[in-house]
Amino acid sequence: MKILVVEDEQDMLDNIRQALLREHHIVETAPGFLAALEKIGLYEYDLILLDITLPDGNGLDLLNELKENGKNPGVIILSARDSLDDKLSGLNLGADDYLPKPFHFSELFARIHAIFRRNNFNGNNQLTFGNISLDTTSRSVKIKNEEVVLNRKEYDILTYLIINKDRLVRKSGLAEHVWGDHIDQSNDFDFIYSQIKNLRKKLTQHKANVSISSIYGMGYKMIIK
Repeated sequence: MKILVVEDEQDMLDNIRQALLREHHIVETAPGFLAALEKIGLYEYDLILLDITLPDGNGLDLLNELKENGKNPGVIILSARDSLDDKLSGLNLGADDYLPKPFHFSELFARIHAIFRRNNFNGNNQLTFGNISLDTTSRSVKIKNEEVVLNRKEYDILTYLIINKDRLVRKSGLAEHVWGDHIDQSNDFDFIYSQIKNLRKKLTQHKANVSISSIYGMGYKMIIK
């Protein structure tokens, strides 16, 4: 998942970021309200971990901003203020979950995975397209029940393309999702081309009945042959 962590306490921010990176997520951070406001205006996220007590604004107001911008990422509120009013306010404004601080990372990961499964896989750990089966828990891929060895970026690209199988995936959007927001400063997408080339080769070698179609000058789309 591509996750934005909104947290003003630097040690907490660093700890959450490192923990999420170990779980193979793409992680962006915002240390305050204004930084988070800019991020959600420019980029797309699968999930936002949101502290509501920020030095330059109320984190709950970011939920309104998301709604007004027509964006609907998963949101888990992380707050030291474990009050019923805060919890109800956040949930009523569209948050998916509320986790009071301090918390165990194992519980946070479980809640993140639950939201991801619900939003993308109808509550399941498995994603299938054609004869490809993808398991998000083990990060494994099989074609006709034969395991396919992919590197981390190949797996992330394949997952993102399959989740968006009915849409054109623009190169810029794919780059931001798999490599992070800073990639928008890149002058070219050669790093994407090489990963796509290798991924196509592996799909062909394992006789996948799907392919990655290039839409010239725009991006990619997963199609069944």
